[in-house]
Amino acid sequence: MKHYIFTLLLLIGISCFGQGSSNNFWDNVRFGGGIGIGFTNGSFNGSISPSAIYQVNEQFAAGTSLNFNYAKFNDDKLFAYGGSILTLYNPIPNIQLSAELEQLRINRTYALDGGNREDNYWSPALFLGLGYSNQNVTFGLRYDVLYDDNKSIYANALMPFVRVYF
Repeated sequence: MKHYIFTLLLLIGISCFGQGSSNNFWDNVRFGGGIGIGFTNGSFNGSISPSAIYQVNEQFAAGTSLNFNYAKFNDDKLFAYGGSILTLYNPIPNIQLSAELEQLRINRTYALDGGNREDNYWSPALFLGLGYSNQNVTFGLRYDVLYDDNKSIYANALMPFVRVYF
């Protein structure tokens, strides 16, 4: 079922791709992304996610993003990298619905007595989101319908987001 949702969103994006208001492709491309940093007692987390979207029309945009994340929890370390495909839909100017399929390669190192244990794997996520848009910035919540408590690098399936595109 989850693959059907992604396929449907991708087909909608492809069918709308040629409906932009300009003949020049680059006039409709917007760049942005996100930066995150967090500190707690004995831990650090930093992330960067550059992104580009194609603004098909006033309501619909589709694009891609690269994702890099580093975390250190005491002596345990995590490095995650990958990409995502996203679609953004504004049914009315200030409300944004989104879908984002993310695929991350996770490299974890657990510090154990007598040595380290490494765990390397792929982790998919399918985020469905709802946000409030004001010009180039969107604030909202997204939910990972593929969330796996044992494999995800995120604390839980529901998380806030801020998107900025110029």
